[in-house]
Amino acid sequence: MPSSRPTRTRNRLLDSLGRAERAAILADCEPVEMRFGEVLCEPGDRIRDAYFPLAGAIALIAHADRRAALEVGSVGNEGLFGFPIALGRQRQPLRAIGESPGQALRIDASRLRGHLETLPGLQRVVQRRLADLLSELARAAACNRFHVVEGRLARWLLLTHDRAQSDEFDLTHEFVASMLGVRRVGVTQAAGALQRRRLIRYRRGHVTILNRNGLEAASCSCYSASNAN
Repeated sequence: MPSSRPTRTRNRLLDSLGRAERAAILADCEPVEMRFGEVLCEPGDRIRDAYFPLAGAIALIAHADRRAALEVGSVGNEGLFGFPIALGRQRQPLRAIGESPGQALRIDASRLRGHLETLPGLQRVVQRRLADLLSELARAAACNRFHVVEGRLARWLLLTHDRAQSDEFDLTHEFVASMLGVRRVGVTQAAGALQRRRLIRYRRGHVTILNRNGLEAASCSCYSASNAN
């Protein structure tokens, strides 16, 4: 019996759709490369495109003022960047930047809006993933307030590891500090503690995951909670 779905895309949201709906969406997508640190949008920008990440991740950044900013969520190959479209919004509420390099499928916002109006399967999976993202945003607020930097860094490295699809990736202390909303010295100390426990190796902006199980044990509880969704 032939498969009910076309070839897998590596985006889990798309891969959960039936063949006809997925084919309709893919016909309007184009492959793009996401670069580390690339700014995809600023708060208040009009939504022109949405992205289905295949590898890598997009960080969602909230700004308290012109200087203070914090990562409140991220989108990898489990979902979609462009959820405000599903809520009828025309503007982006958060800053979005490439958190780790990888590939994505880009679709024009008006095309995605049309598919959401006509494809019930897409509506269901987008609504489900949107609920997961709202839970993630709430969890991030509690995590940033109550959990220590070392546990938060371990969680962040695990998420990056999941999405990078590699044991090695490039990160700077400055970038991680801005994502976690802490001083650079705090990241240096936390990374040093993880390295002394031989969970990671960090040299000149290059991270290698040495002990995945140990890193999970060192992480705050938010990592296992996010995977329970």
